[in-house]
Amino acid sequence: MENPSIILRTVCPDQPGLVCQLTSWINSSGGNIKHSDHHTDQDAELFLSRIEWDINSYPINKLEIFKGFQQIAKNINAKFTINYTDEIPNVAIFVSKQNHCLIDLLWRVRNGELKMNVPLIISNHPDLEGLANDFNAKFIYYDATYNQKSEIEKQILNKLKLFDIKFAILAKYMQILSESFLNEFPEIINIHHSFLPAFKGSQPYHRAWKRGVKLIGATAHYVTKDLDEGPIIDQRTVRVSHRDEVDDLIRKGRDIERISLARAVLMHLNHQVFVYNRKTAVFD
Repeated sequence: MENPSIILRTVCPDQPGLVCQLTSWINSSGGNIKHSDHHTDQDAELFLSRIEWDINSYPINKLEIFKGFQQIAKNINAKFTINYTDEIPNVAIFVSKQNHCLIDLLWRVRNGELKMNVPLIISNHPDLEGLANDFNAKFIYYDATYNQKSEIEKQILNKLKLFDIKFAILAKYMQILSESFLNEFPEIINIHHSFLPAFKGSQPYHRAWKRGVKLIGATAHYVTKDLDEGPIIDQRTVRVSHRDEVDDLIRKGRDIERISLARAVLMHLNHQVFVYNRKTAVFD
């Protein structure tokens, strides 16, 4: 059986010789480097590194690899994560009524493009239950009309634990999650239907049409307590003209929303996104 590749991500204060130290340790551990990406943020004086490598020994001793790098990390004052390409996390998707992003994600999962399981779909409307059933996902509908938001979020958190959910995707959920919820479960990706920081909040296509813009966009970002302010993972744009009405902007926007969200999820799954100082570095 072929071993999975190992992904080492490192963030530390910038200093000479870091690439040499990292690659020398991998070589001494019997590793063969497949991909190597590095970036120095001169303003923050930080060094960011993502190295994907193979190892010949079987089976992989993950604990030994982790402990082996701990001393290197201590020497260079680094924070690090080690992941493996055979990891397939459980992911929850949150939706409302619009189905285009949900269909796209589930299709990409079924076709093996996104290596994740989707055992749980959560919604504040019952409309997409049939779609969830088609893809063998548990659909849970919470009616906000008769239940307090805090109680609904408490129930959702319990479900996320029950299904062992590693991160969540807001695929046009159209609801604001509370700060207390995000403190409990912070790893969430959202798709916003504008080219942030322009047109934050609701009805961005309507506001863009009123301004007569010539480009509209979609932004996939991590969710924070500040609305539409989270670190950006991916952005896409499409041209519009004076001939386009609001419905045309919405129709064109749906295409780039799907692509941008799927791209962001893929980058996240591949551990290609570094979040620091309220922004991201994406090793594409």
